[in-house]
Amino acid sequence: MWDGPFYRVRRDGYEICFVPAAGEPLEDVRNVDMWVIFADGLRWSGTIVTLAEVQRLMERWATTGEELGGSFFACWDGLIVRDAGIPAMVSVVDHMVQGDEYRTVFRCVGRADSAAD
Repeated sequence: MWDGPFYRVRRDGYEICFVPAAGEPLEDVRNVDMWVIFADGLRWSGTIVTLAEVQRLMERWATTGEELGGSFFACWDGLIVRDAGIPAMVSVVDHMVQGDEYRTVFRCVGRADSAAD
């Protein structure tokens, strides 16, 4: 469901909050920042990028000179997925939450209620 600029997917015990580009169809999303927010308020952030988007970026950087001429792609809390679209990304994040794999890929950013601390 849309909540301002955020697209939220509610699950039992957590929600996934995506920030797609304005007007971008959800099935076409290829590069998006997101958070997994658990019922206790603990948040994990990440960037999900498709394999095709990584290829596109590296090819562009080869001409612009960025990232050593497109020689590498780096993203601290990044996850590369095969398929585009929020539904495909939700499936991957659900799998990672169920297996606790999110802890080794995404970055813990604390509890939502501790932002003022």
